Amino acid sequence: MADDPQLLTDIRLALRHSSLRPVYVAGEVERRVTTRQASRVLTDLALVAGRDNLGQAVLMRLLTPRGELAELAHPEYGSRLHELIGRQNTETTRNLARLYILESLEQEPRIEKVLEVGVAPSPGTRDRVDVLLRVQPIGPGGALSLGPFTLEL
Repeated sequence: MADDPQLLTDIRLALRHSSLRPVYVAGEVERRVTTRQASRVLTDLALVAGRDNLGQAVLMRLLTPRGELAELAHPEYGSRLHELIGRQNTETTRNLARLYILESLEQEPRIEKVLEVGVAPSPGTRDRVDVLLRVQPIGPGGALSLGPFTLEL
């Protein structure tokens, strides 16, 4: 966690469900506080730092439609993956997904280099693709693998 301060710290997100579209909630952590009068358990926001934070940030960037945060002065944040919804799972669609992922990762300042973007048909389905990413974060340390995770077309 403290080994990669250049990769920053943020609130940990937890996947609530993913039936139609992934829904994330802020992660929670409980801690016990003891005073002279009593001992009680408090709930606080969980944090994620370093490489785990970068992994979470990349996933959120890919799941956010580009332009969604324009009103918050981040018009380029996000990806164009949402444009593939409803398309057939063909080689062309998978190549577009690869392109949109590369475009999005290019905007992430904590990534020095994208080493691999794998997009393959998800076995047993016609409307899903599996994505595997390997990136080189800035600073010391080796490559970071993200995924595999599934995108529904």
